Amino acid sequence: MATNKVDILLGLQWGDEGKGKIVDVLTPRYDIVARFQGGPNAGHTLEFNGTKHVLHTIPSGIFHPNVINLVGNGVVIDPKVFAQEISKLTAKGVDVKSRLYISRKAHLILPTHRLLDAASEAEKGKSKIGSTLKGIGPAYMDKTGRNGLRIGDIFTPDFRARYDALVQKHKRLLSMYNFEYQLEEHEAEWMEGIEWLRGLTMVDSEHFINKALDAGKRILAEGAQGSLLDIDFGSYPFVTSSNTIAAGACTGLGIAPNRIGRVFGIFKAYCTRVGSGPFPTELHDTTGEEMRRVGNEFGSTTGRARRCGWIDLPALRYACMINGVTELFMMKADVLSIFRTIRACTHYDTTEGRMDYLPYDLEALDVQPVYADLEGWNRDLTAMREDQDIPQALMDYITFLEDQLDLPIRYVSVGPDRTQTIERTATA
Repeated sequence: MATNKVDILLGLQWGDEGKGKIVDVLTPRYDIVARFQGGPNAGHTLEFNGTKHVLHTIPSGIFHPNVINLVGNGVVIDPKVFAQEISKLTAKGVDVKSRLYISRKAHLILPTHRLLDAASEAEKGKSKIGSTLKGIGPAYMDKTGRNGLRIGDIFTPDFRARYDALVQKHKRLLSMYNFEYQLEEHEAEWMEGIEWLRGLTMVDSEHFINKALDAGKRILAEGAQGSLLDIDFGSYPFVTSSNTIAAGACTGLGIAPNRIGRVFGIFKAYCTRVGSGPFPTELHDTTGEEMRRVGNEFGSTTGRARRCGWIDLPALRYACMINGVTELFMMKADVLSIFRTIRACTHYDTTEGRMDYLPYDLEALDVQPVYADLEGWNRDLTAMREDQDIPQALMDYITFLEDQLDLPIRYVSVGPDRTQTIERTATA
């Protein structure tokens, strides 16, 4: 029997780390790319041949003709969004149907899930968590509440009856909110999306993945969002509704822990966050504004401006620990080229003393970042392609981070295009 293992690629911060680009870069080395959690709240951006592509539910290996892309059982799917995504890819000449498989156990996002999401967020007022309003949370609530509809259900004779029963339940919940809504138009588009889904290849993903491993196939599991948004280990309650860490690949695909191989941790050379929640290194000044402008830090799914700040090493160490990260990929080093001094948070000063780890409640402890200052490189990196091209100041920053995190940085991204990626052979 083959001893192949699933490699996992995931974000180590609050999402938007650049996972889509790196999946695209690594995909030629794999036979299967599999999404294991999240839904259309993801926005994985890929850029090549001068064109930018944003994927929401479909795995980021879809542009490679010899690679199978699997949407695992841990993902929640909005048929309307999914159909739109397929249609856009097909218009660009991508043969989606031959490359895309979907788990029968993946759950469906109903139009009423989106309405419940919006109603709940509106009621929270100033306490809102910053939901993308895609219906993700309510869909996962129905999943854990054992009320949800799964992809496999769309092929059953009584699917419409099951759908109507769940919608009635949602309408009763919506009646508790002071929230006006129109369902009919959204419902018609959703049902059209269901017809799209019925024309795709469905699999029992747990059997599919394990048989592929036994046959010697190389598999890359693609995470969505970021580790600090994990439902259990993130900055709760300002988190997403799924397990975004490496353990989520086990439940989201049906693989045993001993079948996990390398864990690739993706992080930005600085930090960003969308929506509400604690962010110790956030910059509220012109420096933060410049980061946002140069890094084009606006959500690919929501369009919202991202909050920006310096890199947070206590949070990054924590994410590396809970994921069992084996190697690091640093993104957007080119954005920091505008700064003469680069800052890195090494510790927190709190009401309980100095800490070098992520505490239970960042806000209650009045966390203040403690910074180390490093020399900036002040050079355009975007044309660099080789390890030896990296300027000394950037190499010093990389070495500093490797020492702090006790992990190698294997790749450094110096621009949005897939070609603007330096593989560091010196650390291999």
